[in-house]
Amino acid sequence: MDYQKIKQLMLITLKWFFICCLIGIFSGSASALFLVSLEFVTQIRIHNTWIIWLLPFGGLLIGYIYFISDSRIAKGNNLLLEEYNKPEKKIPFMMAPLVLLGTLITHLFGGSAGREGTAVQMGGAIADVCTSIFKLNQSERRTLIILGISAGFASVFGTPLAGAIFALEVVYFSKINIKSIFLSFVVAYIAYFTVEYWQIKHTHYSIPTIPKMNFTILFWIIIASVLFGLAALLFSRSTHFWGKLFSNNIKYPPLRPFIGGIVLAIAIYFIGTTKFIGLGVPEIVNAFSIQNTPYDFLLKILFTGFTLGAGFKGGEVTPLFFVGATLGSALSAIVPLPIALLAGMGFVAVFSGATHTPIACTVMGMELFGIDCGLYIGIACLTAYFFSGSIGIYKSQIVQGPKSILYQTIRKKGLKYL
Repeated sequence: MDYQKIKQLMLITLKWFFICCLIGIFSGSASALFLVSLEFVTQIRIHNTWIIWLLPFGGLLIGYIYFISDSRIAKGNNLLLEEYNKPEKKIPFMMAPLVLLGTLITHLFGGSAGREGTAVQMGGAIADVCTSIFKLNQSERRTLIILGISAGFASVFGTPLAGAIFALEVVYFSKINIKSIFLSFVVAYIAYFTVEYWQIKHTHYSIPTIPKMNFTILFWIIIASVLFGLAALLFSRSTHFWGKLFSNNIKYPPLRPFIGGIVLAIAIYFIGTTKFIGLGVPEIVNAFSIQNTPYDFLLKILFTGFTLGAGFKGGEVTPLFFVGATLGSALSAIVPLPIALLAGMGFVAVFSGATHTPIACTVMGMELFGIDCGLYIGIACLTAYFFSGSIGIYKSQIVQGPKSILYQTIRKKGLKYL
């Protein structure tokens, strides 16, 4: 027996376990701080609705801070994916505090955005610090980026299994080694339990009634899931459209969120409700028991796409939950399935389509709603994945696998709009 090799293997294992502990604890703590701060600024906005009129100035501040900072930071999650696909430069650590500040300002003044992007970017920036500390090579940096994404996602949503799989799936499984797979789960649970240690509570959802599967129910699940996929396509295209519109027509970046903030504040005033700004968690929870109007999901797509396209900060995933849950809730008027089941299916299926991650979203659905609905959730996520188009919310994501083959075939036949 070669004791030298065993010793070397043990040292490598201990090193990576220590790295996982560092990333998990610091990313989890950062997410805990973020969640507490997010709730604090949200309550300020709820009790002082006049503050929405300051949204343009909050946007100007965000735009200027990012303008004078490293230009790579503005890429957000796309920078993590780019560095994974082609490792070149370290992710600037300033990404973590800047995205935290930018997201809190966005939510304080009434922008429509999520939180996953913030947690994932903080996790990625924290993880990449280990590159210099442990003198890791570019190949090992890929593992660090996976760990950062995993820790950020798992800690902010309280779903460690889904977080670990999401980090692996969003960069596509075929380019990942066994070590990264194992470590992704380790760091996800460390980050998850770190947030638990800080006594941060996550939102709970319930699907009380799950019908027995039959061909009629399967038919309606597929019909609803196709619509979930098309909603994901609309969400992704909307965000990219507004981003391109602002960048092409307003050359000075800090002015983009300033002008966008003016439009948003006026729009919020005239529609007479604040249900489509911020995270929208109360509306998501209500969607599981109260039937939504058919246009709620469209307004959330519009507000979120405009907010992020203008240059405000935050994530897309919680708005995707809103879009899916409210669309599923509205479909309960014509689809003969329980409203909570439809809302839950939409919740994860729209997310699946917009991020090309059906496996992670299926697991997330089972973590959030229970394993009994796994078959329904899985069918919904897979169907939405195939009907959501070839471009998701992350422009730098490389789409591979069966979806890539499907859309390459579609393009050859001239249907390039997908």
